[in-house]
Amino acid sequence: MITLAHLSDIHIDGSGRNEARARKVVDYLAALPGRVDAVLVTGDLTEEGRPVDYGTVREIVAPLDVPVLFCPGNHDEREAFRRTLLRIGGTGPVNQAVEVAGASILLLDSVVPGEPGGALAPETLAWLDSALSRSDGPAFVALHHPPVALGIPELDAMRLGNPDDLAHVLARHPRVVGVLCGHAHTGAASTFAGLPLRAAPGVKNTTLLPWEHDGDITRHDAPVGLAFHLHADDVLTTHYRSL
Repeated sequence: MITLAHLSDIHIDGSGRNEARARKVVDYLAALPGRVDAVLVTGDLTEEGRPVDYGTVREIVAPLDVPVLFCPGNHDEREAFRRTLLRIGGTGPVNQAVEVAGASILLLDSVVPGEPGGALAPETLAWLDSALSRSDGPAFVALHHPPVALGIPELDAMRLGNPDDLAHVLARHPRVVGVLCGHAHTGAASTFAGLPLRAAPGVKNTTLLPWEHDGDITRHDAPVGLAFHLHADDVLTTHYRSL
């Protein structure tokens, strides 16, 4: 069995408010009597992409003694994300492959610089196809932008712009067991390309469904949330927690 803790959209911006909410999740995970195999953060780590805020992210997650995996979101700045947070070189999309507990975690860069919506560049799709061909163990595909509509019109207009391209790649690789995303600021479960799709709650705030609000779609005082994903016996099970 592999277990992943999944959080998203912490939006570190130099304010004590967002930092405190992110620390609340990390403190909870660090104090668990048992260990998860990895912690996944699916984008929007900062509000403005400032290098100093990526330094704060590194400091916030330092108490965790398991791998912490990041992919960028539309609020992140690719160069600062790469060099300050990951401390790697290179140019272009930041795609990463990590092996955890016998599973592959494939982290995709779906950012379109300057745009709230996302897309997977041809080089990212080719990279994913190659990475999925390297073994036959279970694989998770993680990205910031949901590839399907989640029933929130304001966010659905900013989802992944080329989901069919991703679906075509996934169809060639039956070892993929789930697609994990952020961006929506709400815990959600759906399907994509015949696979489980799981969106993590937003740490910064929560997006409300159309029938939950009368104009303001954001609830700033909602509890901090995260997801736990368990994969065993070819079944992906997700539990959501509010803190």
